[in-house]
Amino acid sequence: MTDIVFSSWGGEIIETRGDETQNQTSIQMLDLPEYFKQDEKIKALMGWKGIVLRSPEVDIIDLCREYFEAVLAHSKTCDKCNYCKTGWEEMLEVFQDIATGEATEEDLEFMQSAAEAIVSNAKCSIGKSGPTPLFHALKYFADDFSQAVSGEKPVTKGTYYSKLTAPCLDACPIHLDIPKYIELIKDAKFAESLTVIRERLPLAGIVGRVCFRPCEKHCRRGNLDESISIKALKRFVADHEVAEQKEPEYEVTPSENNGQVAIVGAGPAGITCAYHLARKGHEVTIYESLDEPGGMSAVGIPDYRLPRSVLQREVQQIQKMGVSINYGQTIGKDLILSQLENDFDAVFIGMGAQDSTHMGIEGEDGEYQGFIPGLAYLREVNAGRDPYPQGKKVVVIGGGNVAIDCVRCSLRTAKEDIHLVYRRTRDEMPADEAEINDAEEEQVHFHFLTAPVRILAEDGKVVGLECIKMALGEPDASGRPRPVPVEGSEFVFDCDTIVSAIGQQVDLSMLAGMDDVQTTKWNTIVVDQYTKQSNRSNIFFAGDCETGPDALITACAGGRRAAHSIDRFIKTQPLEYDDNHYFDQLFETVKVYDPDEEILKVESKQRFQPSMLPSDRRKSTFDEVEQGLSAQEAVAEAERCLRCYQVATIAV
Repeated sequence: MTDIVFSSWGGEIIETRGDETQNQTSIQMLDLPEYFKQDEKIKALMGWKGIVLRSPEVDIIDLCREYFEAVLAHSKTCDKCNYCKTGWEEMLEVFQDIATGEATEEDLEFMQSAAEAIVSNAKCSIGKSGPTPLFHALKYFADDFSQAVSGEKPVTKGTYYSKLTAPCLDACPIHLDIPKYIELIKDAKFAESLTVIRERLPLAGIVGRVCFRPCEKHCRRGNLDESISIKALKRFVADHEVAEQKEPEYEVTPSENNGQVAIVGAGPAGITCAYHLARKGHEVTIYESLDEPGGMSAVGIPDYRLPRSVLQREVQQIQKMGVSINYGQTIGKDLILSQLENDFDAVFIGMGAQDSTHMGIEGEDGEYQGFIPGLAYLREVNAGRDPYPQGKKVVVIGGGNVAIDCVRCSLRTAKEDIHLVYRRTRDEMPADEAEINDAEEEQVHFHFLTAPVRILAEDGKVVGLECIKMALGEPDASGRPRPVPVEGSEFVFDCDTIVSAIGQQVDLSMLAGMDDVQTTKWNTIVVDQYTKQSNRSNIFFAGDCETGPDALITACAGGRRAAHSIDRFIKTQPLEYDDNHYFDQLFETVKVYDPDEEILKVESKQRFQPSMLPSDRRKSTFDEVEQGLSAQEAVAEAERCLRCYQVATIAV
């Protein structure tokens, strides 16, 4: 970024306003896009780390006023700190007085002292970092303030956009208001916390068990000691509602026009989409090929991670809103997609990646007894059946969550010898770190830098797996070191069961007869990234069939986004991008979370972890491993939250 007139962002001062040659410079620690929207250039940014100006035409006084209005609006949602209650409002009044010519130099001194008091006494980031740009403005734009106060320079109104965010909120694919729901837990308002979650996500109990926790990876508390147990707190409020035998009450706000919507797939994307459409008063019918709800979360995630009862209860709540689910209905077999397109006002497809990826090794197509694709293996186990009971020596190939689930399920079906083979190192494994740790505690045998070469069979049955040792070479397209075979290092695993779990792919046979639907070379559907609309205007896609194999929470986010678009489509409103979309794009480059930030003046406190079944006991049962937090633990854990709200204001 080489067009900066002034910057104080992150304490790095760039100053070219007095440069007569008009040479603009660059800033190293910030990548500010040129445009906010397609036709609106970003002229300035004000936020938690300071000020960035691209244009000397920006009125710093008016920019500060706009920023303070945004901060004040959000600081009122807390109402915990006395200085914040009054300080922001009083400082905003000074900016308003400056604009009307009623302010004095003493008012500027008051603002400085009021801001310092807020920083000294605030309990969250709104107060701790919110005044930062004011300090910078008063220091580096003192002449502008003096001229405005004396009436020499009138304040010029600008055009602005402001957004409240937080590192955890920004990292969450569905943008849950995490600081808000944690704050309510801290105050023991558990039902209210769950209501906040359900403003966006209907599946708190499910996501609170199996989410991959991007929010926790971007938790500022982790810069000090350990991140907040955000996932566990979400699960806690969902479980607390069940323990209290309470039924949720969903507010329905009918749209101007209500329509009929067909949803294909009762997985996370489809259920979330149905939930938000039902809340708008639309009539929703789901078609699901399985005989139960949940999609891949039902058949692909074992009960020790996600009990069926949790999944079924949360889906039943959606059905109580009027959503109907037709089970055993497969698109392309029992129904034709074009028929749904004709019979409904809109169609949403939320199918998961339910096919396993081929390894491309010798013997893979031999149809040997004992060779099983990972997803098929999990489906059988989750149905209560051992897919190959005569097998006792198991080798699972892969490094993702499916592979980890397969080896842990093998333990629970009393196999004698269980190994996991992965061609890279532990550091490169895409599986959730917590799941890897659990597998290690259960004494799964891991073999890293090992790749399969050939399936060995006798009389149509697996008898072994030939492998080769690998070494890490140069990074590949994924950015990870490319594994390279080590010549002469071949060896054989003595086994009778091989489970291939190297990846998943989407089955697009549902599109039979609809050749004009655009697809990608990765076997996914081409949609507008934000609206989820395909090139057939009344058909929308989200989940794995759009993104490829991805996280459950990402599918939920796509389902919610699609529901918003379908509602507008039925109301014959244009599917325009809103400001949230543009801020999402902005925050991809203007990073909300700084992993190098030093957290000061905060006492270190131990993180509360959910209790677990002992490893020796859980290996012989499909009972849920993670036991959850107690109410006392949940409140104590919530008290660790730093409430890291941050406000960004841009001038365009």
